[in-house]
Amino acid sequence: MEIKGHRDRWSVEDSLAELANLARTADAEVVGELTQRLERPLPTYIGSGKLKELAALRSETGYSVVIFDDELSPHQQRNLEEALQVKVIDRTALILDIFARSAQTREGQLQVELAQNQYLLPRLVGQWSHLERLGGGIGTRGPGESQLETDRRLVELRIHRLKEEIEEVRRHRALYRKQRKKGGIPIVSLVGYTNAGKSTLLNTLSNANVLVEDKLFTTLDPVTRRITLPNQQPILLTDTVGFIHKLPPMVVAAFRATLEELGEADLILHLVDITHKNAAEQCQTVEDILIELNLNDKPRLTLLNKIDLLGGDGLEDGQLAAQLQLEESCRQMDSQGMLFISAARGQGLPELLERISASLVMSRA
Repeated sequence: MEIKGHRDRWSVEDSLAELANLARTADAEVVGELTQRLERPLPTYIGSGKLKELAALRSETGYSVVIFDDELSPHQQRNLEEALQVKVIDRTALILDIFARSAQTREGQLQVELAQNQYLLPRLVGQWSHLERLGGGIGTRGPGESQLETDRRLVELRIHRLKEEIEEVRRHRALYRKQRKKGGIPIVSLVGYTNAGKSTLLNTLSNANVLVEDKLFTTLDPVTRRITLPNQQPILLTDTVGFIHKLPPMVVAAFRATLEELGEADLILHLVDITHKNAAEQCQTVEDILIELNLNDKPRLTLLNKIDLLGGDGLEDGQLAAQLQLEESCRQMDSQGMLFISAARGQGLPELLERISASLVMSRA
């Protein structure tokens, strides 16, 4: 749904296309979509006419879940489920579900569980909405109300314990970073929109054997590998979670311990999938998140990846079109320029290593 006056750089169609890709990543089959432009969100998020249209589609498509592209309030979610009689989730819940599938390490699992519980807490009242139908008087107090409060306390306690465990992870990471600094080995971090090719680049440069699939958020847990530059300078190359449009704030907060690794980087390599039609928007989304993380002053090199897949009459034509597409987005970056590469085919990687060497020499001069 598009709220008038709140449109961002992404078109409604492109945002929904990405939502459909997220749904497929979660093993859901997409059977249809609806859009609506409103002045403001409603108690049922969409208008009554559109709600009837959506309900009628159930008999045609047999859908069992409805996914909304924006985060729903607990009240909106309950109203929609009552009206549609199917499970209703939003973009945030979908991303958290994918994250839960992707997290392999204990640290990643802790961070995902924290975000899930923070998302669940304000929605607990929906689990006891059947009590509201009993009306006032006998039966509306006591056990039901106590159970809700008990559930809230349990979730709050779990959130508290998860934060304590993650804080312990942060302390260990801080000690590890301190030891790395003593070793004097520069740190180069990979950032980028999900599926931009960060894991492929890490594998190509270091033989890290990180899982690579054409899916969103295939890699969630951070991976660090030591490689040697052409000038014999060793560096630590680190890959972290990919970013995405409308990344829930609770996810950013939960992954603070992981994202703090970016703050220690001597150089950030920002990968952009140059073949994607929304490459400019994806590039800017990553830049916006880096600004939120106070990392916009970090030296970085923008890598326009997947040039082996560029169409057009030739590679040079494709590069020119891609550069023009991203020129405006990259103009305001604190960037040391752009470089065309193919992480999968190794194109441009010798020059990339030379540029990394030069950048590190410059930053430490």
